[in-house]
Amino acid sequence: MTPDRSSPVPLWSQVGDDLRRRIRAGEFAPGFPGELTLTEEYEVSRHTIREALRVLRAEGLVVSGRGRTSIVAAPRVRQRLDSLYSLFDSLEAQGIVQDSIVLRLSTTTNATVAAYLELPADADLVVLERVRLADGEPFALDTSWMPADLAAPLLQRDFTHSGLYAELKRAGIVIDAATERVTALAAPRHIAEHLSVPAGSPVFSIERRAASGGRASEWRETFVRGDRFVLESSWDQRSAYVTASTGASP
Repeated sequence: MTPDRSSPVPLWSQVGDDLRRRIRAGEFAPGFPGELTLTEEYEVSRHTIREALRVLRAEGLVVSGRGRTSIVAAPRVRQRLDSLYSLFDSLEAQGIVQDSIVLRLSTTTNATVAAYLELPADADLVVLERVRLADGEPFALDTSWMPADLAAPLLQRDFTHSGLYAELKRAGIVIDAATERVTALAAPRHIAEHLSVPAGSPVFSIERRAASGGRASEWRETFVRGDRFVLESSWDQRSAYVTASTGASP
């Protein structure tokens, strides 16, 4: 593509549009070209290339590499907040290969988690802890606790490439409701190590209490890389008004 110098659209914008198209087409999977290569390819100044790259960095499509180089950013997972979702299914639906490294799959007790699940403090729990991989790269550290009387069959399952909710369904447990709390925080060192990011990097902390048929069936704590995850929601003026009208204010 050669920029149209007679167009009212700035050269950097034309170059940026073409690079954006090529990135989304997967053309630069082996490696993003350097500024000099792009300058020669598009027959524009280095300043024009740098301005185009600046916009692409702001959009999260490329990130700075060593020196002045740029690399194509890993795709972000987009997750809607207006429905019950499975992280496994969300990744797969977006064409991202999802695998897991299972750190722990065993029975345990945990008084705090038992309280969340409305169980006695010494109740047996099944715990599943995984590093979730997106296209082979660490994406989330995910720990789920479930009542052992419900989840014991899962102790024999292979979770390297399967979703927890799908396996629960196979065991006759359908997750049909959940409440979730999302918090932004700086990753503690032990979490950062699992996610292959520097300590202090931004992450989302997601806590979920899920139920099946009215019974608390899962307590989950997930830490997701902030550079790989986007939360989305939709609303309209009417829904906002209805929500507000249910409060104490007139």
